[in-house]
Amino acid sequence: MRIHRAALALALTTAALTACGAPAAPESPTCPGGEIRFGVEPFEDPARLTPAAQVLADALSRSLDCPVDLTITDDYSAEVLAMQNGRLDIAIFGPLGYVFASDRAKAEPIASFGDAEGRLSSYTAGIWVPAASDLTSIDQLRGRSLALGSVGSTSGDALPRQALAEAGIAESEVRIDYAGGHPEALLALTNGAVEAAEINSQQLASATEAGSFDPSAYRRIWTSDPIPNDPITVRGDMNPAFKAAVTDALLTLPPEAVGEIGALLDVSPPGPLVPVDRSTYQPLFDLAATLGLTEEDV
Repeated sequence: MRIHRAALALALTTAALTACGAPAAPESPTCPGGEIRFGVEPFEDPARLTPAAQVLADALSRSLDCPVDLTITDDYSAEVLAMQNGRLDIAIFGPLGYVFASDRAKAEPIASFGDAEGRLSSYTAGIWVPAASDLTSIDQLRGRSLALGSVGSTSGDALPRQALAEAGIAESEVRIDYAGGHPEALLALTNGAVEAAEINSQQLASATEAGSFDPSAYRRIWTSDPIPNDPITVRGDMNPAFKAAVTDALLTLPPEAVGEIGALLDVSPPGPLVPVDRSTYQPLFDLAATLGLTEEDV
């Protein structure tokens, strides 16, 4: 009888330990922590950007069978910091933002926005003035006011500053006003607050379609070379199986899943996402080196 009682006691103890202390089922590599945290840079008015980005997030969620939590970050630096601190698993960065996220969070570009022919899309930076302005080239900006978008923006900060340097104009010789974003820089121009403003081709298309900007009333006095469109990146320390699954999911999404956010990036009609890697954005690494930019500039 003692033997049976001991056996029963052992069985009950084992059952209790199993119920209370059994190891949890292994986490799915494609759904870490039960959700995927997805960040998007604030390149457009959040009222337009959020629903467009949500279409992409929802499509990715269905493809991976995992909830995707979308965040439109406050600014470029906040997005880089969030990925660096492990609060974002994947993120869309501006090309220059990716340069700093690569250094600080080991962000890896895996996809970007393709056109209807399956080619990587691009955009341009630009500086615009009123049509009646006496300014006809960037060389004449000395002593004038210029609205830029946000610190750390590729087209709204770094490239216009590089253009000023190449024109032999010191930044101290121009009254530079960081408006807080591309839409805000455009508004500074249309409201007459500045004599010139950066308006990239994406914001130009978006604002023209929305009826908030009439290009015929303004003139572009400088345009950059084409810039490869924004990369979708994955944090460098994520599980390789997660990286592979996200990459495959993104590259097989139908064009309609990326069409709304693609339109805000001046990709219309959209094609499927296309693969990219670090070499795609090497010109932006070179730009950061040329301007002496560091992570404190984002």
